[in-house]
Amino acid sequence: MARYTGPKTRIARKFGEPIYGPDKVLAKRTNPPGQHGASRKKTSEYGIQLREKQKAKYTYGVLERQFRNMFEKAAKKKGITGEILLQMLECRLDNVVYRLGIARTRDAARQLVSHRHIVVDGEVVGIPSYQVKPGQLVGVRERSKSLEVIADSLAGFNHSKYPWFEWDEATKAGKMLHVPERADIPENIKEQLIVELYSK
Repeated sequence: MARYTGPKTRIARKFGEPIYGPDKVLAKRTNPPGQHGASRKKTSEYGIQLREKQKAKYTYGVLERQFRNMFEKAAKKKGITGEILLQMLECRLDNVVYRLGIARTRDAARQLVSHRHIVVDGEVVGIPSYQVKPGQLVGVRERSKSLEVIADSLAGFNHSKYPWFEWDEATKAGKMLHVPERADIPENIKEQLIVELYSK
């Protein structure tokens, strides 16, 4: 599956936020990338909207076509389109694995899913974009529980950080209690700008 594999600090500097997690270089160099940093030209309304969409795509590791399809699905559902879009992104299996602390980054979570180390309701699922539903159990495959990368990630992870999950340490599995409310989603994304961009 194609995905962004370029320099992550450059992207983080572009948005001025650690969208891929803690970044030592970003902490020292907060100016945008490039020879002269940020352009002095004022960003247009379209530019601001596009930037917000790009930030959401990079944060969740979704490519343009996937993102567009998700937006179209969100637009057909009842409710606030922007919020539904973010909730759909949060319910992706790779993101759920990341939120449960099984992996330290979304990229690592995507790899664990693709390599068939993750089970949903006891069945192996190898599709990172799989939509997890409330009531489903997401955990580590029995033979993968001894993997060092998973043990290191789970060590000391605060499982009460995300209230829409319930973690069972004995089975190394988390249950999605409900779809997260917008106020609970910690990502700094102005979803209304994305809706405005696609509505043009």
